[in-house]
Amino acid sequence: HAEKKHLFVLISVEEENPEFWRSSAQNTLRSALSRKLNTNVAKNIVLFLGDGMGVTTITAARILKGQLQNRSGEETVMNMDTFPFVGLAKVYSVDFQIPDSAATATAYLCGVKSNLNTVGVSAAARNGVCRSQKGNEVTSILKWAKDAGKSVGIVTTTRVQHATPAASYAHSASRTWYSDADLPTSAVTGGCLDIASQLLRNTDIDVIIGGGRKYMTPKGFPDPEYPTDLSAQGQRKDNRNLVNEWLSMKEGKVARYVWNKTDFDAVDPEKTDYLMGARIDQGHHDSRASMALHEAVALDDAVARGLELTNEEETLTVVTADHSHAFTFNGYPFRGNSILGKSPIFAMDFLPYTTLMYGNGPGHKITDNKRPDIRNVDTTDKDYVQQSATPLDSETHGGEDVALFARGPMAHLFQGVYEQNYIPHAMAFAACVGTNQEHCAATPEPDEIPFTSTEPGSSAPNTPLCAMTTVMLSVCMSVLLH
Repeated sequence: HAEKKHLFVLISVEEENPEFWRSSAQNTLRSALSRKLNTNVAKNIVLFLGDGMGVTTITAARILKGQLQNRSGEETVMNMDTFPFVGLAKVYSVDFQIPDSAATATAYLCGVKSNLNTVGVSAAARNGVCRSQKGNEVTSILKWAKDAGKSVGIVTTTRVQHATPAASYAHSASRTWYSDADLPTSAVTGGCLDIASQLLRNTDIDVIIGGGRKYMTPKGFPDPEYPTDLSAQGQRKDNRNLVNEWLSMKEGKVARYVWNKTDFDAVDPEKTDYLMGARIDQGHHDSRASMALHEAVALDDAVARGLELTNEEETLTVVTADHSHAFTFNGYPFRGNSILGKSPIFAMDFLPYTTLMYGNGPGHKITDNKRPDIRNVDTTDKDYVQQSATPLDSETHGGEDVALFARGPMAHLFQGVYEQNYIPHAMAFAACVGTNQEHCAATPEPDEIPFTSTEPGSSAPNTPLCAMTTVMLSVCMSVLLH
């Protein structure tokens, strides 16, 4: 295909005037000087986690967001950009320089660094070794909040058994033990439980929305959404239907299980105690920058919606990533050049290259000692696979620090450079949950939001789903692959 042209206005006349930049800087300075620290107790915490959303991804997504609005893009302000406090988290795991989603999730949810591929256990546990798991379990901020009487939830665009959300409730020596069908014989005889079954027993989670339905149902059980898709059928060997078990466990409460938009829209938060929503798990691991950046833009839109629904005086909102990727933003493209386009200057082999590339991955294609000629290729296509320097079936993570954006009560605690496992301790301190209660002794909690039920017969508590996002983890936008 001929490439679509996306070259926006290069330079506005006002940007040629130095006073434009001086005035802009002074406005930013005044904003910083007028900033007041919010030392309230956080009634709610909302954590948005862009899986793989490194700084390069954020920058590229910012430009894409602007270009989708017919602007040049570079000057765009994302919703997360408006957060007043920004820090950098160091993401290495105990045993590897560059981590995976399991080790990082254990850090930013459970507050301890651990080993690669392990979920909700300390570094004393070994990858895939069931016996090393016992006695080395670590709990997450979800459990700390629940134990303090709060309501908690997980919302994810991947499967709820994926390493990122799993660390909030599960303890597993292997992130791949999704259902009992995935357990090796040694894990079965050693008494280790699969991740899906732990969703029902470890922490009483109020809201669970994500994929992974097949890990919850008996082997061969047809999927309600895709009944003819064999790959979507249930996988459990123990013949348990965990969805039905979950519903039966909520006897005496109003619990809803939904798997389509019609049922979801019919849920009344004010009359519902528990909600489980499922969708089929779909992911991508193919170095497709367009797909990844559009997901990052969607995450930023979700951040805006979260801010609309909450009060900054009582809600701590945090946006961060678990790790980055081997993803680069390079060359010398003109201002306003499509972020998914090509550098105007050719390489030494007299061929063009895209400004977004990967250090490794499936995009490494050399024929007769030459790279592919992409002059007539539409690199803005959602399925285009960016070129990479080293051939791999699946592109890897990156090891640099990830950004963290914070606003609301005690958001200033997230300034600076820190270990990733610091994050849940700071969130817990802000909300007066967990071990450090100094903050609540010194600061009165914000007034409770009054709630009047319109349904006298409802069994919903005074903190219904519509007003109970105490620790709502909006996790795993699957940005840039894993």
